[in-house]
Amino acid sequence: MLQPSILTLNAGSSSLKFSVFAAGDAEPTRLYRGAFDRGAAPDRVTVRSHDGDQEQLPLDEPGALASAFRAVLAWCERAEDLGPVQAVGHRIVHGGLDFAAPTELTDAAIAKLRVLEPLAPLHQPHNLDGVLVAREAFPQAMQIGCFDTAFHRTHPFVNDTFGLPHRFYDEGVRRYGFHGLSYDYVSHAVAAQWPELAHGRVVIAHLGNGASMCAVRDGKSVGSTMGFSALDGLPMGTRCGQIDPGVLLYLMQTHGMDADAITDLLYKQSGLKGLSGIGNDMRELLASDDPRARQAIDYFVFRIRREVGGMTAVLGGLDALVFTGGIGENAAPIRAEVCAGFEWLGLTFDDAANDHNAARISGDGSAVQVLVVPTDEEAVIARASAQFLTGG
Repeated sequence: MLQPSILTLNAGSSSLKFSVFAAGDAEPTRLYRGAFDRGAAPDRVTVRSHDGDQEQLPLDEPGALASAFRAVLAWCERAEDLGPVQAVGHRIVHGGLDFAAPTELTDAAIAKLRVLEPLAPLHQPHNLDGVLVAREAFPQAMQIGCFDTAFHRTHPFVNDTFGLPHRFYDEGVRRYGFHGLSYDYVSHAVAAQWPELAHGRVVIAHLGNGASMCAVRDGKSVGSTMGFSALDGLPMGTRCGQIDPGVLLYLMQTHGMDADAITDLLYKQSGLKGLSGIGNDMRELLASDDPRARQAIDYFVFRIRREVGGMTAVLGGLDALVFTGGIGENAAPIRAEVCAGFEWLGLTFDDAANDHNAARISGDGSAVQVLVVPTDEEAVIARASAQFLTGG
């Protein structure tokens, strides 16, 4: 008899990642993983087995996340070597004040999470729509939500608040931070592979279409570049990153832009896409000879370097800088530009190791370890889902 399965769904602003794990008392074992990337392959979902076999799932609506969801769920139902799906674990970007730990996604929980959609409009609606589709496909399975904001609930007050009257903080207007599932995985991976850093001062740079940085001490988040929404901090694929609030007042007063127009501008027309006028794919920008592409890359790198300094100040020093995410794991030129000139931090850089995407890309004797750690948000989701199934 086939062992029951755990399906994990991780919907981003332009992608869908999923994995299928064998459920059991021990650590869940990954059987399959797959991905849909609107930028790289908008017409299909790619599925890979643990032994390397690959299958392409065509989409009935190319480029649509909803179509990718349907293709994945239909594949799970017909796969002959998978046991019944016992739990579906979902990445939920925003948990607000009420969700600080993995939670069963009941109707009441989903209703509360829908209220937070304006704070993460590129992700939260897709996350929650995926829950509804999965509930219909697997009505007997438990639906578990795992929250990107939960990892940052250890922030001290000064890294959690804004300079507004205290009543707004009490209402929930605070710096939540995001990409928490990624930071959870990477911080544990760093502690396992480099035990001397387990209690160290670590800055993790999650760089992708969404991008942020996190200051971690003793494995806990003490500072993040993202804030109340997933807009703040670093420039991203289509999101602006840090911006003077006065700019928004100017756009309202001088250009007559309403909330919907400003939302579209900040979330969908800015960042690398807006700066370059070309697009939001770092691979395309690195290959371009358009000066605007270079300007967009320069601004992206500048903001990362600036935040390295800020996060180092939060930590009171720096023991390791860790790159993760699609850009962080794969774009060697970006890593090199970020690290250039940081000798004053005691950081030396190994260009050859970086070009080969080695796990450690700092030079011998560097006071700051520079590491590349592939993230695995689905493993974090599967582990939490398994604990629900076993009552842990």
